[in-house]
Amino acid sequence: MRGAADDANIRSMIVAVLLPRFSLLVALAGERQELLGKPVALAPELGRAQYIGETSPAAEVHGVRAGMRLGEAMARCPKLALVPPDPAGAAEAWERVLAALESIGAAVEPGAPGAVCFDASGLLGLHGGIEGVLSAVRRALERPARLAAAPSRFAALAAAARTRARKPIVVQGPLGARADRERGRSAAVARHFLAPLPVDLLGLDERVAALAEPLERLGIRTLDELAKLPRAKVADRFGATGITAWELARGEGDAPLPRQPMQRLRERLDLPESSMGPALERALALLVDRLLARRERRGRTIRAAVLEATLVEGGTWRERVVFREALADPARMRLVLIPRLAGLPAPAEALALVVERFGPAAADQPSLLEDSVAVRRARLREAVRQARVAAGPEAALRVLAVEPGSRVPERRAVLTPFS
Repeated sequence: MRGAADDANIRSMIVAVLLPRFSLLVALAGERQELLGKPVALAPELGRAQYIGETSPAAEVHGVRAGMRLGEAMARCPKLALVPPDPAGAAEAWERVLAALESIGAAVEPGAPGAVCFDASGLLGLHGGIEGVLSAVRRALERPARLAAAPSRFAALAAAARTRARKPIVVQGPLGARADRERGRSAAVARHFLAPLPVDLLGLDERVAALAEPLERLGIRTLDELAKLPRAKVADRFGATGITAWELARGEGDAPLPRQPMQRLRERLDLPESSMGPALERALALLVDRLLARRERRGRTIRAAVLEATLVEGGTWRERVVFREALADPARMRLVLIPRLAGLPAPAEALALVVERFGPAAADQPSLLEDSVAVRRARLREAVRQARVAAGPEAALRVLAVEPGSRVPERRAVLTPFS
């Protein structure tokens, strides 16, 4: 085992963390936990192509794999149980995992839920070497995970995919290399490790995952066979994606790109009964008003938001929306978000709106030729702001019609923050 002094000679060491079947485990949480030992898979999302999601080990014994058509999966395993996917719950659980890794000082680059990488070079002295970093990751996660460390990101992911939860792999080369040769030495170490591995490991990188099957059809079985191909021929056949795959097979590749720190705001509304159509649109308008009235927003605009819904039939629905420009206008936000509700596959019993990324502070720049209406609106906004500062966010409210035709008075209208 090498210590911190030896690890200091390594210019780059990437740590990969894999949590297999992450989305399936989230969907099986609670009362469905007993199904994990049986053939079970994530059901296809409602309204989309009939391909199953992640599968349990018992289902894989019958030849059922993620991405397989539902009919073929049921033909191979008639006892296969289908569980509604929970993308909203998986995203929330994945955010907790990333926060746990960031708590040890890791600048993480998240991939799909269940896969994350970070550069551990700056943490070697803090945790006592690469073994100390891996131990800190295990303590922070508090759950079984496949860990590996290698000079390149793809080599680390490939090593993590082939290891077990309690036996991390550390891919290291000879020490004492000079600084100008260290980059080439690290790539050589990664290439030596990747050489005998199957080419289908390219599926671990979303950029080149689609090339695994075409390469196998061409008779290329290992990453070493791909690395030995002439670069020009790979580029001629597969373009820029092929060049990326060729570089990954040779132990090269870019370093992980850490995600930017962000603050999330979330507003949730439980619907009195399964809602669709106009009632759901009014509920979304209420969430927009509440979100913009939150004190934590501090006048900032919103760049990206996420719509989440809990479905009556089980499972959740999630839709990410990136605005063309950062905005804080409730009317424009409703104009963008309401059409996304058409993709809701079933009636919802709860609706949530989450701010994923903030923009700069909203700049109120009036035109040179202001009319009296614009002046009155500006004064009214200032009066509302001062009232909220003095008496809280509920000092100025307006009436929003929810179900005008309802016989129950409490359902006809609700109070929402004035904007």
